[in-house]
Amino acid sequence: MAAEQLIAVVGPTASGKTALAVRLALAFDGELVSADSRQVYHGMDIGTGKERDPLPGPDGVPTLLGVPQHLIDLVESDEAFSLADWQKRAFAVIADVLGRGKLPILVGGTGLYVKAVVDALDLPDAPPDLGLRRRLEGKTSSELLWELRDLDPDKAKTIDRFNKRRLIRAIEIARAAVAGEEHAVGKEWPHYDVLQIGIDLPREELYRRIDARVDEQMARGLAGEVAGLVKRYGKELPALSGIGYQELVDSAPDAVQRIKFDTHAYARRQMTWFRKDKRIHWVADQEEAVALAQVFLA
Repeated sequence: MAAEQLIAVVGPTASGKTALAVRLALAFDGELVSADSRQVYHGMDIGTGKERDPLPGPDGVPTLLGVPQHLIDLVESDEAFSLADWQKRAFAVIADVLGRGKLPILVGGTGLYVKAVVDALDLPDAPPDLGLRRRLEGKTSSELLWELRDLDPDKAKTIDRFNKRRLIRAIEIARAAVAGEEHAVGKEWPHYDVLQIGIDLPREELYRRIDARVDEQMARGLAGEVAGLVKRYGKELPALSGIGYQELVDSAPDAVQRIKFDTHAYARRQMTWFRKDKRIHWVADQEEAVALAQVFLA
């Protein structure tokens, strides 16, 4: 294996990314590096789809089928944790994995997190602007989206246009960049030789898997997980704005069906994002992925 090789497993939620990443890790002596913006939080386990062995590895790192998995459970659910924060951690972890002669396998459906590593993005380290946030809080989601379109049209095409918190933060970052206040952190980041593997499923099959996973999450106690977070942090906790949490916070009678429909829509947005990257090799099953990895690592 070349010193700076990395495999990234991407695709929509419930497509089987983690299972494929574990298969590759077991086959090629690898370790998982999570690229999921919600799995960084302690206490958000069922709704984010975390999977782990009952006990961590000897170094305290969570494992799955004995494979170390990094960058989950990094901060408390009420702590601020930006993409730039995650990127710094990701590069440090990847350097450690490579330094031990292992293969880093980036796995997740948060497209910008994957891109932050694969393309070593220069990220504006924009500090919170409380005055700006107070002004923006009074606007509707549609108004925020139009303002973001003026500042960063590419970001406006991919952001969740109904998530005011994300819209406001995106505007905050874009304004800092326009004003020349950004701190470009990416110039010293390493650039890897990356194989990106995407899982391609028929839409009907993907929806079936999503619905089955939501039912499983509810059976495992997702409602209780949400209630516990609300009791500890309150309903306004930003981390609870994610799909699978917000619907239950609202206590809607059709919450389960709403989670399924919202997740379907999210999966479509994920695929729109990933389809733009022509470097991704799309596979229909794990055997195709293993074959690609063998050629890449030869």
